[in-house]
Amino acid sequence: MGEALPAEPLICSAKGCRAVARWALHWNNPRLHDFDRRKTWLACDEHRDRLSAFLSGRGFLRETAALPS
Repeated sequence: MGEALPAEPLICSAKGCRAVARWALHWNNPRLHDFDRRKTWLACDEHRDRLSAFLSGRGFLRETAALPS
């Protein structure tokens, strides 16, 4: 059986942003997390690049995926 969608819209993880998230940024800190563990930040279209750059610059970003509509 598939996952149920949340009743509330998912909100961007950027500080102060209240926009609906369109992207999931899956990441981990290899110094703290097991290789297979993934944490997730959500991003709206406006903040996707900035949040991705922040995680990539630290070597944390593992995958970016579009959220289902």
